[in-house]
Amino acid sequence: MNLLIRLEKVKELWPFLGILTLFILLRIPSLIEPYWYGDEGIYHVIGDALRQGKLLYQDIWDNKPPLLYLLYALGQSDQFIIHLISLLFGLGSVIVFFALTIKLFTKSSARILSATFYAILFATPFLEGNIANAENFMHLPILLAALFLLTRKGNDHRTLLLAGLLLGIAFLFKFVAIFDFLAFLVFILLLETKQRFSFEHVYQVIKTHSALVVGFLLPLMLTIVYFLLQGALTDFVSAVFTNNINYVGYNNQIWIPQGLLFFKLLVLGVAIFLLGKHRKSLPTPFLFTCIWFLFSLFNAFFSHRPYTHYLLVLLPSFCLFLGMLIENQTRYRKYLLAFFVLCTLYISQFFSLPSLQKTALYYQNYLSFVSDKKSVEQYQGFFDKDTPRDYEVAYYLKNSTRGKDSIFIWSNSAQIYTLADKLPPVRYAVAYHIAYDKKAVEQTSRTLDKVKPRYIVILPDMPFFPFSLPNYEYKATIQDTSVYERIY
Repeated sequence: MNLLIRLEKVKELWPFLGILTLFILLRIPSLIEPYWYGDEGIYHVIGDALRQGKLLYQDIWDNKPPLLYLLYALGQSDQFIIHLISLLFGLGSVIVFFALTIKLFTKSSARILSATFYAILFATPFLEGNIANAENFMHLPILLAALFLLTRKGNDHRTLLLAGLLLGIAFLFKFVAIFDFLAFLVFILLLETKQRFSFEHVYQVIKTHSALVVGFLLPLMLTIVYFLLQGALTDFVSAVFTNNINYVGYNNQIWIPQGLLFFKLLVLGVAIFLLGKHRKSLPTPFLFTCIWFLFSLFNAFFSHRPYTHYLLVLLPSFCLFLGMLIENQTRYRKYLLAFFVLCTLYISQFFSLPSLQKTALYYQNYLSFVSDKKSVEQYQGFFDKDTPRDYEVAYYLKNSTRGKDSIFIWSNSAQIYTLADKLPPVRYAVAYHIAYDKKAVEQTSRTLDKVKPRYIVILPDMPFFPFSLPNYEYKATIQDTSVYERIY
């Protein structure tokens, strides 16, 4: 309520309301998207599994922390509901982001332009803002934590605890939120040691701000206790931590395992050291924005994989950095501008960002569909050429099975299970979680022998099917998809 009252008093209220309206309009097409995105397909399946009493990581598996799957379960794995929740999270994020610009900047131009860039980039498919990935839901708690830290009075332990809790919640959406937590922790440390630096003073700063750390760890500790009581702690740790260490290490190997990651850590450390060295002469907004931007850059390149939605973790600090360049008129401005431009160019090249034309075509596809100028199949095919096939396969399976019949689909399109109103009979929803792990292949084979699904479906362009089909006969072909039915 206080936040809304303060927003009412700012002179940029009407432009801000225009930004909110623009965000909503740009996100509306996402509400009717088909089930097409592979990762979302996994989340839908796991959400369905949780609602049917399955235990996460033990009975149904993926490698992210649990909150994203719980959100999908609450949304009943319904594409419209999930995307509507994502829109509401995004709307909240834009509001809090604008409140941050009020705290950090004095110029209207800096506030409006940075908030406009944030809203547009977060709303559109350009950075996959239309997809309900973990990154889309992390923004709101992280931005709220940043706002609480910047507006707190002294060492208010309750505010620090709340900020920590919000960051801990973001961590349970995706573990890379730890870099936002570290950025804010380093900011506090450098801010509180501006006047004097000694190990004793650093210890006192850490002690007086320990509520932030406690708040961050509390959601994780509660999660650990839950899985411990369920007898699935090993599965939780393996999926969320051990598996992701291997995932991150794969593309970061240079000379030695994780060699590239160590180099990036070194660069980050040097940059933070230089900021710390000059912290006495740096304004607080400048210090906060630079530290967060540096940690967010590291975050975006953490796994060294060029997935577009990874840039969403960089988006808030990127837009604040842009606002700071407009706000700041010091002699360092030209160097900061050069750094910002070089970063932007490298990011564009590394992540192979789509053209603006593709984003425009996304909205054209939506308008053509709602105005009856495109068929359902044409509309679906815009997102992925295989989407109409997935719907046709799911339709066949849904109409060929009864309630207790199970199906096993050898594909990376987990959404077929959701569309067919079925759960996978095994622990894994997609083939790539099985094919590259010998233990997963063996476990899946044993489960299939036990469950004996009525139908086994093998999609084209998939890895070699590693299981035998002695008791199955060919039933049908649906757009190059082979369907086998159990004989007995």
